[in-house]
This record gives sequence, C-alpha cells and structure tokens, in this order.
Amino acid sequence: MDCSVGTCLFPLHRSKTIHLVRHAQGIHNVEGDKNYKAYLNPEYFDAHLTPLGWQQVDNLRNHVHSSGLINKIDLVITSPLMRTMQTAVGVFGGEGYTDDKTDVLPLMVANAGNSFRGAISSHNCPPIVAVELCREHLGVHPCDRRRSVGEYQFLFPAVDFSLIDSDEDVWWKDNVRETKEELAARGLKFLNWLWTRKEKEIAIVTHSGFLFHTLTAFGNDCHPLVKKEISQHYANCELRSMVLVDRSMIGSEASTTNYPGKIPSGLDKPSDVVDEEH
Repeated sequence: MDCSVGTCLFPLHRSKTIHLVRHAQGIHNVEGDKNYKAYLNPEYFDAHLTPLGWQQVDNLRNHVHSSGLINKIDLVITSPLMRTMQTAVGVFGGEGYTDDKTDVLPLMVANAGNSFRGAISSHNCPPIVAVELCREHLGVHPCDRRRSVGEYQFLFPAVDFSLIDSDEDVWWKDNVRETKEELAARGLKFLNWLWTRKEKEIAIVTHSGFLFHTLTAFGNDCHPLVKKEISQHYANCELRSMVLVDRSMIGSEASTTNYPGKIPSGLDKPSDVVDEEH
C-alpha cells in the first residue's frame, strides 16, 4: 500500500476503527502544565480528575451520544489509572446507577477518587477492560503509579481487570524513567495486541505521552499534514478517530462482508428458446 500517491486501498477486514481519547484534566495537570517538575510531587500519586476534568468528561459524553458513536463501539480499553478509568466510565458508561437488586454492578461507585459523583451504571454500554500496555510514561512521576487491582475493583466493580497480571504495580519504578524509545515500542506492542481482539471498533482511553510517542511512529509515508494530524499532542479529553490497518498480516479475522460469488457453481444452462426456423 503506497500512501504517497494520495489514495490507498486495503481490505476492510484487515482494519479496525479506533477512537483514541486522552483522559480529562487531572489534578497533576493543573501545575504540571505550567511547571514540568510538579509531576514529581508525591501528592499527585495516581492523580484523579479535577472538577473541570469532570466537565470535560460530560461534554465528551454528550458528543459521543449525539454523534451516535456510542452505538458503534464494541469495546472500551482503558489504562488502569484513576484518571483514565474515571474518564472511560464517565464518557462511555451507562446512566446513573440505581442501587436496587435489578441493576447490574456499577462501573464506578459513588465518589470514587474524590469525584463527588454518583455511581455510574454498566447497563447499556460497551464493556470496559483495563490494559497495562497503554499506561503513561512509566517511572519516577508518582501521578503515573497505579494502585492495587484490589483497590480498583472496589471502586470500579464492573471494569474488567482480568488482563492485569499483578495486583501491585510492578511496572513503575521510583528511580528509573522509561525511555521515549521504550514507551514507543510498548505503544506499538499495544497496537499489535489489538489484532488479537475480535472487536472491530474500539475506544482507547489513555495518556498524552503514550499517544504522542506511539503515534509519532506513523504517517511517514503520508502527506505531511496527515502526519501532523496523526501525531500532534492531544488536549485533555480530546477524541480522534482513526483506522488501524493490518499491513503485516497479524490479524487473521475473515471478512464478514465479502462474498465469494459463483454460488451455485457450474456451467450456465441456456434458457429454452423457441426458434421457429429449426
């Protein structure tokens, strides 16, 4: 596939639609956006959303519903940190949770992560699964260190944590920062992992650094404006929709829309024609 010529063709079944979302404003962003060293503050451990961040969540939720996007998404993947999970359940979750025996488990309990929000239902919404591979830049910054899975399971009962191997955070180190190259490689590993999933349209709630360093690897064979659109930094609670194409034959899903034709097979038989001369 040569994108340099402007127009590309690729089989539909070798593609997925992904909706990439950066989390809404966290408490660490308020000072960190002004002074990078503020991210070293231990008070920002596993940073939760600010009140402004929750307003951003509400606005993105309104867009996702008014555009009809919520009805297309098969799966939501979230980084297993407080701010990303709050964003994921707030944007893609069900309506307000009713605490009665007929309702399903809530996606989020009331006031999880100092949210001052009511519980969020898991009814009538896509499944949400936590995946470590799409975490933020690892190490040193306390805001990027996660809690135990056990704590999260109490706060987010209907989020699926089964893909996380360790209860405690064994990825984050207090004295070693993941390099940009290591982060980009982890991002590519995550995108390749998506081909193991059967879902065709997936929302991914993750982080600015993860998105920038992962997506910078793409678009080099496209127009510079397309490259810029792919890799430019995300604002808080920004969503961009993209098509992920399997150019390396990693995915093995058969097409659900292709039709082989020639059914039934065999030679065509001419219809009976009355020929008055013979």
